[in-house]
Amino acid sequence: MFSPRLKIGSYAGLVAAVFGLASYRFYEHSGPQGAPGKEQILVGTIVQGLSQAHYQPERIDDAFSKRVFDLGLKRLDYRKKFLLQSDVAQLMKYQTDIDDEIKRGTHELLDVSTKLMTERTKQMQALAHEILAKPFTFDNEETIQTDFEKATFPATSADQREQWRKLLKYETLTRVAEMMDEQDKRHDRVKVASLAKEPATAEPDRTPVQMEVEARKRVLKYYDEQFADQPDANEVLSNYANVIANTYDPHTEYFAPKVKAEFDEQLTGQFEGIGASLQEKDGLIYVADIIPGSASSRQGELKKGDAILRVAQGAAEPVSVEGWHTAKAVPLIKGKKGSEVRLTVKKADGSTKVISIIRDVVVLEETYAHSAIINDPSGVKIGYLRLPAFYADFNDTGAHSSAADVKTELAKLTAEGVKGVVFDLRENGGGSLNDAVEMAGLFLPSGPMVQVHDSRGTTQVLNDKDPRVQYSGPLVVLVNKHSASASEILAAAIQDYKRGIIMGTTSTYGKGTVQRVIDLDETLPPELASLKPFGSLKFTMQKFYRVTGGSTQFKGVASDIVLPDIYSYLDQGEKESDFPLKWDEIKPASYRPWDDQPNYAKLEANSKARVVANPAFQQMNELVQTLRKRKDETVVSLNLTKYRAFQHQLKAESDKYEAIQKTATPLALAPLNTDRTALGGDSVKVNRSMRFTRGLNKDITLGEAVNVIKDQM
Repeated sequence: MFSPRLKIGSYAGLVAAVFGLASYRFYEHSGPQGAPGKEQILVGTIVQGLSQAHYQPERIDDAFSKRVFDLGLKRLDYRKKFLLQSDVAQLMKYQTDIDDEIKRGTHELLDVSTKLMTERTKQMQALAHEILAKPFTFDNEETIQTDFEKATFPATSADQREQWRKLLKYETLTRVAEMMDEQDKRHDRVKVASLAKEPATAEPDRTPVQMEVEARKRVLKYYDEQFADQPDANEVLSNYANVIANTYDPHTEYFAPKVKAEFDEQLTGQFEGIGASLQEKDGLIYVADIIPGSASSRQGELKKGDAILRVAQGAAEPVSVEGWHTAKAVPLIKGKKGSEVRLTVKKADGSTKVISIIRDVVVLEETYAHSAIINDPSGVKIGYLRLPAFYADFNDTGAHSSAADVKTELAKLTAEGVKGVVFDLRENGGGSLNDAVEMAGLFLPSGPMVQVHDSRGTTQVLNDKDPRVQYSGPLVVLVNKHSASASEILAAAIQDYKRGIIMGTTSTYGKGTVQRVIDLDETLPPELASLKPFGSLKFTMQKFYRVTGGSTQFKGVASDIVLPDIYSYLDQGEKESDFPLKWDEIKPASYRPWDDQPNYAKLEANSKARVVANPAFQQMNELVQTLRKRKDETVVSLNLTKYRAFQHQLKAESDKYEAIQKTATPLALAPLNTDRTALGGDSVKVNRSMRFTRGLNKDITLGEAVNVIKDQM
């Protein structure tokens, strides 16, 4: 979470001074040649600065070196395609020397690993050409391990050759399977058109042999582009600096100047494209977030955690982006409003799907808080309140504030006579801390809502100072594994005060830290101006704690009532990232729980009984168990018939989710009377204002939340 309002001027100045002093020290203590190089200044400044300014500073010793080495090796050759075991042994000579290199102002490991990868890349390019010159057959029994963390570096050149043969065969196989699936779909479309007596264009079929030839061409083209796109000296340095930064915690990152510009663009909220933020991880590009109000959000099929494998401009030939850096892939994915992009993505369950998205600008109105009425068959009105993010008017320009907007929506719901409110924070990745504090205060009297602790040992208790309670009735807060940061602060406050029911997945994401971005160029002494630009550093400077004293970091917020969910089988969250800060606790704040507390035991028991009796939830449970088992099956057959059958099975299991939702008893959602009046009764405008409720009428989790509200009446 990035929360500028929280920054205290004197502390920010102190941080800048720390990095400035670090830069100057590395300028003063020049390297062996007498003149400090950019590598020495950048790496030295980052390490020295983080050692003093990071929330949890690391000692620069052999243990630090091993952390950097392990993460660096993992990213250097994640798929274990290039390096031999002997190469790894050569590099391991440096695993405890990185701290000494930094102090000396040298970079031997960086030089050796770069040279080694350059040599191996040339050798593997020649090997790939040799292997792909001959056709593959897909009728024999062979398998490949697709989880590269389970794979090992090859011991010999012969082992490496066999590894590459299997890898190239697998990538050719996947493309042949996709061509066959597309051809089958064309047959189905022609058949449907024929039955409907409509004209249809029948394209000539390709034989499996023709498809195999075309697939090998595509794989060779992809690898030739990969081999040609080798990082230059600046990229190598940037990657190395980011490895060092990431060993402090997952949210401490180095931004090269170009990457920082892209980061700034995301913060502006002005997007034209698909509306998804991306991140590199383990050799693939993943969807890190879906921007509310964007084309992806409205289309609905692209999800957080999807890995983008290929990108096509409309019906054009897809371009494989596996192994690409995000900066290179973004120009392919972004585009003008109204144009089509087709993304081939790998879903978290292992299935592959082609998603067509018409690029558009973000509709700002859809990023704000919205509410609707759920008209229960019993005649009871229940309020539904959706918050996509904790947005704020950071610059006091009169822009929207999430706390103010939620306050307005609660007032409208109260005026409608609702008997309870379901507050939906699912998929909400956070935002403004101050708005989270103010928002919690809408449901509670004045008092502490969260504690913020910094590396100096100072604890700041953030209070809601308004004694008024905007809404005091039954409350259910919906969360899932993508609810993070400010969402967790709000959910934790509601839970700790025993004000309402937290409901959803087992726990939320578990991000309980605050980051600050510092421009390294601004910290450098004038003598180093010729080496600019250096880029920026985002680092963790503070940590959140609940009023009970426990952190939201790592563990997240556990739900009071846990429901089966499509994400339940996934290992997602802060704890699954590299080097996360751990959970701990500090002294509790002084607070008074809510007087009219829910009967948690009774509500949970009632909910469990309904879930057991609900066929949709039972089907969901069965699907989750199947997907959990499937997730661990990472050895894939290289037999075409078996591979296609397995992929079709994965797709069928994935499609069950939508089928399960359709079996739910539909909810009756309606716009608020005040919103109808404000829109002049225009049915087109009213329907557009209700787009945020798309699919909610069949949302079994929301349906159970309504039942929990009714249990409290």
